[in-house]
Amino acid sequence: MRRLWLVPRAIWISLVVLWAFVSYGARRAVRWRLAPAAKERLRGQVMATTCERLGATFIKFGQILSTRPDLLGPGYIEPLSRLQDQVAPERWPAIQAVLDRELAPAARARLAHVDETPIAAASVAQVHRAVLDTGEELALKIQRPGVDRRIRGDAAILGFWARALHVIPSLKPLSLPGSVKRFTDALEGQLDFRVEAANNLRFAEMFAAFPDFGVPRLYPELTTSRVLAMELVKGVKGSQPDEVGGDRARLARLGAEAILKMVFVDGFVHADLHPGNIILTDDGRVIFIDLGLVATIDRAMMRPWTATFLALGQQDGAEVARLLYVYAPSVGKIDYAAYERALVEHFDRFHGRALGEVEISEIVGGVMNILRRFRVTIDPSFTVVNIALVVAEGLGKQLDPSLDVVRMAIPVLLAAAARAQGAGGLEPRREVPARADAAGSA
Repeated sequence: MRRLWLVPRAIWISLVVLWAFVSYGARRAVRWRLAPAAKERLRGQVMATTCERLGATFIKFGQILSTRPDLLGPGYIEPLSRLQDQVAPERWPAIQAVLDRELAPAARARLAHVDETPIAAASVAQVHRAVLDTGEELALKIQRPGVDRRIRGDAAILGFWARALHVIPSLKPLSLPGSVKRFTDALEGQLDFRVEAANNLRFAEMFAAFPDFGVPRLYPELTTSRVLAMELVKGVKGSQPDEVGGDRARLARLGAEAILKMVFVDGFVHADLHPGNIILTDDGRVIFIDLGLVATIDRAMMRPWTATFLALGQQDGAEVARLLYVYAPSVGKIDYAAYERALVEHFDRFHGRALGEVEISEIVGGVMNILRRFRVTIDPSFTVVNIALVVAEGLGKQLDPSLDVVRMAIPVLLAAAARAQGAGGLEPRREVPARADAAGSA
């Protein structure tokens, strides 16, 4: 009885999804002679539009799906990655009520002023500029009233449909129930701002010895599960690289160094990393914001992890194929020899090219296409890291075209591999098929 309120919402979602199928069918009928890539792009556009219509939960789900190029092709990834949850701001009295309810009277009294107009408004929360009684400026991230109940209801509906669709044989390799479970767990964490505060403190500790990059300073006495108080960082977002002044080459190098440290030194990675979540400050620092979603690289994973990235850096297609296959959480029934040959041929394209001419995005994009084609599902943290590296390279090259992230990564990766040698590692989940071994030794 307690969840009867979900029924109208479930019906609405079903109708929107049904309309998406009808819309796709109609558009396909008009453009019936589409190439496969164009068909995929059309499906991706319909999927992204559907997520936007369904609201906060599904926008977030689409955004997370856009970080899984091992599951979805570029025709899906591009429109999903452009999903934005910028929405009309909540009326100030409702936001003020959340603020007054969440903060103790003594803490609330410290806020001399809060701007009623937000500086950013998304589907889960909005950010308001505030001033302390000391005159110090800060940013208040305040959760929209009732959003937690709506998102948890949508997550329950999403879980039902994932289990229903999992019975379709062609969809089984996507592991939809597991993907939805990981997504809803991550979303639960994003609804509790104390989780983001804890992530912030861990990043601050990681970057303590590096004054040129970091995260916003927190105000713990003004932070609760629905209010996050932090330093108001002034600068230019990475999504506006043309507006960046000062030493652009230095900022490009700093951003790449920070991301390499996250990935290969600390194993604690910003999992919603895109240029809009990187601020290049007026005083020449690189600041990462919106830290609610992170990926942790388990210590047991570090040895196979670094071995895989070394093989990628050395363009060893056969070793990349082996490592991704034996440690994959799940694989379909594949022709291993064809899978290995595809990766070897992919890396053959880069032979003879100078290191600085090889881009991470080009390497990773081809590998993901092959994994998807042969239905080799990899650990989600692997794709998070790849995206972080691609962001570092993409933003860095906009600031400094001569930046070579691959060359910067190699010494960091070698040091990480040396540290991982003494630690226990994850055991392979399967062995390479014997026939492939025999073919390789012939």
